[in-house]
Amino acid sequence: MKKYRDIGLKLTPQRLAILDYLEGNKCHPSADDIYKEVLKKFPTMSFATVYNTLATLKEKNTIRELTIDPGKKRYDSNTEPHNHLICVSCNQVIDIHVQFNLDLPQGMNKDFTVLRNHVEFHGLCPLCKEKQL
Repeated sequence: MKKYRDIGLKLTPQRLAILDYLEGNKCHPSADDIYKEVLKKFPTMSFATVYNTLATLKEKNTIRELTIDPGKKRYDSNTEPHNHLICVSCNQVIDIHVQFNLDLPQGMNKDFTVLRNHVEFHGLCPLCKEKQL
């Protein structure tokens, strides 16, 4: 938790529960998912506490906000560059730790300097694929 103190985050018991839930969590939860889970331990906690904590963590670059789900923002505690597999049926998101060296064709960058990219693969996870058979 030292890394959170170092960025100036006040470590209340509610925030610690949010941070504990996020630490190493690979399911890419939404703010609502986090709220529902932490509410079990802190029944009087407000959704605003979760939302504000996530906003602060995003601002301090300790989590990534993912916009891969059109219905809701999801959060990733892994801030290292990586890509994702996304199930179009159940919305499961899986990290892919392979970097793809993609260059835009000459003239298409519109004078942008590309700093990074993110690749998403959409398909069916094994469970959803099995259900369709």
